[in-house]
Amino acid sequence: MTCVSLKPSLSNKNKMTKLHLQALSVAALAFAITGCSSIRHDVAPIHSAYTVQTEGGGAIARVITAAADCPLIEIDGRAQTMTQRAAPATIAARDPGKKDSKPANFPLRSCEAPLPRGTHSAQIGSFAFPLAPAEPKRIIILGDTGCRMKQAENEFQPCNDTKAWPFAEVIKSAAAFKPELVIHVGDFHYRESPCPAGNAGCAGSPWGFGMDVWDADFFTPAAPLLKSAPWVFMRGNHESCARAGQGWFRFLDNTPWSAARSCDDPANDGEADFSAPYSVPLNATTQLIVFDSSRAGLKAYKPTDAAYGKYLTQLQEVDRLASQRQHNFFLAHHPVLAFAPNPTGGPTYPGNGGLQSVMAQLHGQRLFPRNVELALHGHVHLFEAVSFASDHPASIVLGNSASGADVDLPAQLPPGLMPAPGAIVDDFVSRSGFGFASLELIAQAWQLTEYDVQGRAIFKCALKDGKSRCARVGQDK
Repeated sequence: MTCVSLKPSLSNKNKMTKLHLQALSVAALAFAITGCSSIRHDVAPIHSAYTVQTEGGGAIARVITAAADCPLIEIDGRAQTMTQRAAPATIAARDPGKKDSKPANFPLRSCEAPLPRGTHSAQIGSFAFPLAPAEPKRIIILGDTGCRMKQAENEFQPCNDTKAWPFAEVIKSAAAFKPELVIHVGDFHYRESPCPAGNAGCAGSPWGFGMDVWDADFFTPAAPLLKSAPWVFMRGNHESCARAGQGWFRFLDNTPWSAARSCDDPANDGEADFSAPYSVPLNATTQLIVFDSSRAGLKAYKPTDAAYGKYLTQLQEVDRLASQRQHNFFLAHHPVLAFAPNPTGGPTYPGNGGLQSVMAQLHGQRLFPRNVELALHGHVHLFEAVSFASDHPASIVLGNSASGADVDLPAQLPPGLMPAPGAIVDDFVSRSGFGFASLELIAQAWQLTEYDVQGRAIFKCALKDGKSRCARVGQDK
């Protein structure tokens, strides 16, 4: 684990009143990351400190701490106490009759402070929270990153092998790009079952839904990139209430925490499993629209289904948000207009039927509002870029950042194969190897590049007018 000193610097001390310095001492504002040998009796242990991007270009400074109180933060030169988001707690197992079930232990508290759009600086001691520029032009995209341990499917990824589970290496390579924003398209947490006896690949790994797994699957390996740039966190099906939703709301969600929206009580899942969409502006003409698809089912919904009504309301809000910008990039964990491989060798699976059934109610075969030009997804553990001759937005799947890789899609799709009715494929590339992507604004045009674990470019995709054109690096297309 990386050690980061957060002692107040001399320049900070000169800016602060004696009263502020006394308060800093009481709060033990100077701290080191938990687990480092430099921790002293006068240092309050801050486990993680990071920036969560939120609606309209604002952000949230968030810390996870073992201290008895939330620390002070200095925002644009003014000191204030961070607000407690969630207190330490041990939560009873949601399904005690299930074999792989145990209480979720969260021994650390999470704290936060809002950072309105236009904030110039936010720091605790010498640690400066990363802030996005008004117009981010260099974005890193990750997806499906945890180490898969699931008894029900007899899948146990070798979490102790950095080649078999390369998330820390992906983070190191991605951080070298010095991004201005990071997008994670969902599924952070995968260690749901205990490692079988005698399995050296995952021996000693924590399991369940508590803080120890969140630390192993995400916070420890992601630390270098968490301190480099603000993150847009998307919720995946692994963060639904029945799975790791408790940690999602404590640590990553960008709306206020409440007991009713915490996933602690299954009686509240009908609300907590559905979150309102929000927008993140990239510039005056382009924005991200973040959509929570964590509970989306593969099969079409009936209008009488509760999920149908929830998603219809949220997709109507997507329409409203999309009207704010000329160009919109839609972010949802589940692919709407893309393909998933069939591990048994049967027909390739089309896009998500549940979402399609509701989206068609609003926009017919196009599914999306007219000014949605690109859809970014995870869930399928590979890289995939699909562009259409029909009037559908280009779709890119980026679920290959570390979780067990899916089998390959066909190099050439079967003639006439469509991810949804009327969606005629015009351009298609894919790869199942681990990696990550960048989204960059170059000469007023967006370009997406797919990289391998070491940061070597594999595909470059030009994005324009709702289409993608991808070519393997070193080859023309």
